[in-house]
Amino acid sequence: MDIAEWLRRLDLAQYVEAFAANAIDWSVLPSLTADDLKDIGVVAVGHRRKLFDAIAALSEPAAAADPAGTTRVPAPQSTAVSGAERRQLSVMFCDLVGSTALSARLDPEDLREVYGAYHAAAAAEVARLGGFVAKYMGDGVLSYFGYPEAHEDDAERAVRTGIALAERVARLEMHAAPLAARVGIASGLVVVGDLIGRGEAQERGVVGETPNLAARMQELAPPGGVVIAEGTRRLIGDLFELRDLGAVQVKGFAAPAPIWQALRPSAVESRFEALRAGALTPLVGREEELELLLLRWQRATAGEGQVVLLSGEPGIGKSRLTAALHERLEGEPHTRLRYFCSPHHQDSAFHPFIAELERAAGFAHDDTPEQKLDKLADLIAPGAHDRNEVTLIADLLSLPSGAAELGLTAQRKRDKLLAALLHQLDALARQQPVLMVVEDLHWIDPSSRELLDLTVEWAANLPVLLILTFRPEFQPPWIGLPQVAALTLNRLDRRSGAAMVERIAGNRRLPDVLSTEIVDRADGVPLFVEELTRAVIEAGAALGGEALTGAVPLPSSGVPPALHASLVARLDRLGPAAREIAQIGAVLGRECAARNCIAPRHKRLPPSSRRSPKPNPN
Repeated sequence: MDIAEWLRRLDLAQYVEAFAANAIDWSVLPSLTADDLKDIGVVAVGHRRKLFDAIAALSEPAAAADPAGTTRVPAPQSTAVSGAERRQLSVMFCDLVGSTALSARLDPEDLREVYGAYHAAAAAEVARLGGFVAKYMGDGVLSYFGYPEAHEDDAERAVRTGIALAERVARLEMHAAPLAARVGIASGLVVVGDLIGRGEAQERGVVGETPNLAARMQELAPPGGVVIAEGTRRLIGDLFELRDLGAVQVKGFAAPAPIWQALRPSAVESRFEALRAGALTPLVGREEELELLLLRWQRATAGEGQVVLLSGEPGIGKSRLTAALHERLEGEPHTRLRYFCSPHHQDSAFHPFIAELERAAGFAHDDTPEQKLDKLADLIAPGAHDRNEVTLIADLLSLPSGAAELGLTAQRKRDKLLAALLHQLDALARQQPVLMVVEDLHWIDPSSRELLDLTVEWAANLPVLLILTFRPEFQPPWIGLPQVAALTLNRLDRRSGAAMVERIAGNRRLPDVLSTEIVDRADGVPLFVEELTRAVIEAGAALGGEALTGAVPLPSSGVPPALHASLVARLDRLGPAAREIAQIGAVLGRECAARNCIAPRHKRLPPSSRRSPKPNPN
């Protein structure tokens, strides 16, 4: 089958000539981006989504080779582990609704084709967000998020996948049979990795209650719905719109389990705020950094546009510092613009800017395209230089705009779109000073990066303070420009860490020895201080409020669930050797006598000993 036939089977025959003219063949398909598709004329979001789904399905050889699902998707070779290990997983169990009725009505070969399409859809969606299909079980699919490679947001990835998979299965219509899936998700600690079975039936088993709970959640889900357990609910915060289904008695579990139905991603602006619903953690030890931002704000309000590059490791407090600046400026007239790069939209052109426009325009979930277009026009028309700019921005948001009638080349259209977006900033800044924050540049998409380059230059002559936050792996190209200042957040000192513990605990006074242990373990990272302190408070509350006046130990696992995935993800990025070293270090402790850890320096070890990874017992 060639590309043209493939497109026809997808009902996208109108793009055959465009693919041929741009020399797009099978080798190029996996690397296509949203920008590439827009450049060759695939402007409809639905068509781009259909193409990406089909491309993802092509990359699933196991599902394609055996549509009946008798094989499993192997772990990636680069991250596969050789033995069992303790992991926090988000387990997703998906089941096809009405499979018994289908098997009675369809010929076995037709049923095999239905299962094949269903399994291919599941494999593609799971792989898209870094999950691992552990097992196909007829009409069931078991998937792990957090194994063989962990990510800091595995619970979120699982829920996003569940929602996308339920929607995708609903679009499958085979042999006049409308399909629907039920999805259940649970998160918790398991032991995973032991090889079970032989030959084709061999798989990596998982031990713990989490897979069983995920299967029970699936049984409670409505057709086309996604139901999550309490452990997953805690990890995703307010990132999704949820329907509280109450506490339900679950087979095999003693106490009723609170459950929720995940409906869709929420409209919450900030990941930081969504994951930490409620009052913000007290800002401690950042007085100098906050004063620097206020000084830059004063310069910006005087007409000297300023840019601050705010860098630091995960959990160090970048978002908290920008929130503190906003709190200090609440009494001053200004416009605040917030843009959030996402790990799940790095291939979506202009994603942070589109999301901000949709929030500012007040789009509702059930708005029609025409209603959204009217809201957008009301928002941007005052700052647009002409009607064409409104048309181009509407086209960017995939709204009916008539942009094709402008007769612009792809490059000319892009140039005018970038100018139109800059004109919006210019119009806002001429009304009152603008505080513009772009967070998590390490996840920025190429098109947004291009617009940001222009914005850094453009804002220099406007009353704008532009704050850009990122992790150390991102290399900003703007250092050295006269309007740019770099600010790196370091870890808190012990005094600030202890003060933070005290302020989070409030009137629940922790023993000094426990506060010291929290500060030692957190190692100056504010997020770690927060989560460890809250874990102690929750443990004390479970034993009775008075328990906090005594010596309440840190959680037995040593790592709160909110931190577990993030820490394991760091280890996974370093490779298997790092995990082994961490395990040895965990046994030895943070400090140990030199004779128990390494060989004395005056002794010269033989070559065989120098190569051995095992510590010298002498």
